[in-house]
This record gives sequence, C-alpha cells and structure tokens, in this order.
Amino acid sequence: MSFLNSIFGNSDNTESPKSNVNWTELTDVAQLLEIVAISNEKPVVIFKHSTRCSISRMALKQFEREFDLNETVDAYFLDLIAHRDISNEIASRFNVYHESPQLILIRNGKAVYDVSHSDIDAVALKEKV
Repeated sequence: MSFLNSIFGNSDNTESPKSNVNWTELTDVAQLLEIVAISNEKPVVIFKHSTRCSISRMALKQFEREFDLNETVDAYFLDLIAHRDISNEIASRFNVYHESPQLILIRNGKAVYDVSHSDIDAVALKEKV
C-alpha cells in the first residue's frame, strides 16, 4: 500500500519483507462507526502506529510478518501522528488507555483485548480471536 510505503520506504526493497496484513487505513473518525458495525459480524483489529518511534516500527513489522488472520478479522491501521484526533476518540469510545504502538481487538462494539509495545503478538492475538 502506498501509505505504508511513505512510512517505511518503497516496497521494492528486497530486504524488507512484505506485509501479510490487508490493512484498511483509518483516516476519519467516522470510520469508527464502521468498525463498530463490522465488529458485530467479525472481530476488528486496530493497530495504532507512531511514525516517529522505532519501537513502534519494529512492533509493526514483526506483527505484519506473523499475521495470518486476514480471513478472520478486519485490520485497520492508524498513523496516530497524522490522526491524533482519531486516536483520542478510540481511547474514549473503546475505553482503552492511549499507547503507541498499540493493538486493539474490537468485538461486538467493545475493546476485548488491547496490548502495547513488546506485548503485540500476532500469535497471542490469534488465541483471543
């Protein structure tokens, strides 16, 4: 995706593994209503990423390498530097403390799992789904 290319560089770089995640970019607070609606049918994951943080970058790349739930969950990616208002609304709406990087699992309109930093793990997420 081009928005990830702008964050991490060109995907043509053979040293950079391809993402296994079919991200939907979260760019509008109105999309949170969409997430709530979808979460009533299937789980939704939100990955909050800081483009200024090397720890966030490492957590994202590790998660993308291990992720294999595209058929099971919908995945949303939030660049929280560009969209801090959405990050604040996520904290408020889903009653989670803001962290970065952060992975939040939404089911039936509620956050049922949220982790940050080194606790972000695609295998652990799979157990929660």
